[in-house]
Amino acid sequence: MRSQAILFLGLVAVCAPASSAWAQKPDYVSDAEEEKLRDAQDPSERVVLYLELAQSRLDRIAQFRSQPLDPAYDNGAYIDKLLDQYISLTDDLKNWIQDQYDRKGDMRKGLRKALEVGPKQLEDLRRIQAAPDAYAADYAKSLHEAQDDFTDALDGATKALGDQIKALGELKEDQKADAKSAKDQAKEEKKRSKEEEKLRKKERKENPPDEDND
Repeated sequence: MRSQAILFLGLVAVCAPASSAWAQKPDYVSDAEEEKLRDAQDPSERVVLYLELAQSRLDRIAQFRSQPLDPAYDNGAYIDKLLDQYISLTDDLKNWIQDQYDRKGDMRKGLRKALEVGPKQLEDLRRIQAAPDAYAADYAKSLHEAQDDFTDALDGATKALGDQIKALGELKEDQKADAKSAKDQAKEEKKRSKEEEKLRKKERKENPPDEDND
């Protein structure tokens, strides 16, 4: 029996392999978004794209809630729909990470991006919860699920990145950044030493030591 690493214990239903094309376009993505997803076959590129599409739903919610809400419109249902789309995109992200993890696809760049932008998305979700509107009850369940689901995604991304760094090493970009940081630090230290030496020379010139008059 082949052992398989499971990154997302909270993911109960596993969709069709994320690396394959959809037999039918999901109703939570537009035609343009579907095209972008089909084109993004690089492991990291697809991770970043899922994050961008998910963020776009949060941006729409924020923009919608910033305007006067028309009581004749089903405001709660609209926000609930956007949150459902967010959850679906998060599940697709989790499926993709799990699939590429099993295939040993290099996602290090995309996973770092997920951990970089992830806290903002969680903060956006918490902001919705912290400032409830008159329709909050209509989407409360989806909002709670969205937070739990994305937190699960970040946990899985953290584990996957740690394992991939162990197997593949740090990214060249990270290595270059570390080398540049060390170089800059050494340069700064050298500059500081020169300035201190100049200051000591100036002090010696202004305050020469007393000469012995034997």
